[in-house]
Amino acid sequence: MLLAAEGGFHAPGLEEFYPPAVLFEGTPFELNRIMLIRILVAVVLVAVFMFLMRNPKLVPSRAQSVGEMILEFIRKGIAHDMLGKKDGDRFFPLIAVIFLTVFAMNITGIIPFLNISPNANIGMPLFMAVVSYVVMIGAGIQAQGGWQYVKSQLFPSGVPGAMYILVTPIEFISTFIARPLSLALRLTFNMLVGHLLLVLCFAATQFFFFEAGGALAVFGGLTLVGGFAFTLFEILVAVLQAYVFALLTAAYIQLSVAQDH
Repeated sequence: MLLAAEGGFHAPGLEEFYPPAVLFEGTPFELNRIMLIRILVAVVLVAVFMFLMRNPKLVPSRAQSVGEMILEFIRKGIAHDMLGKKDGDRFFPLIAVIFLTVFAMNITGIIPFLNISPNANIGMPLFMAVVSYVVMIGAGIQAQGGWQYVKSQLFPSGVPGAMYILVTPIEFISTFIARPLSLALRLTFNMLVGHLLLVLCFAATQFFFFEAGGALAVFGGLTLVGGFAFTLFEILVAVLQAYVFALLTAAYIQLSVAQDH
């Protein structure tokens, strides 16, 4: 974390985002703090939905209603809107897992004693982007056949033949390189910047209240309010980034299975 130091602040080092191992150090199974948060989030997420849907009934309980409301939002608001009912139901499990995983790992950035989102490290966003990328290509090949899929992506209809010299390289970069990279980098940078803003506000609060003191304590009150405001904003960002990641995954799948690109 950004710490108050004598004479000012010092920026967080790489060890915060690539921390040293805390378990099984020196073995192929070593785990650092961010890895442990990922495991914790996965366990909690599974446990929460096992609790919410533990005894499904035709007339749902309050807990079941909460679970169904969340899943129904993802199914209709993302999967069906982007892919239609048939393909939406087909790819709903993937889209739901992506949405819930991204949100759960985003929200740890504001939870005390965790205080960082695993998505502020490129590893997890990149993994989820690769999964989306593989499903996108697999769905396209399954729907259209290998050559027809490649043709629909790289040689869009309605373009004059001579223009393919320019269009095809652009489509290749856009479809097969930019899409997975943009998914991973957008999520990583949003969570990284949000984390740094929170750290800056609360570290400044500590400095003005406990190090500087005196009249400068007024600035500590301002940074405390700023930190609280950024915390609320990070909740919104956690939901929004989960929605965007899941929505773009569904959109890319839709572009792959569509016969006319």
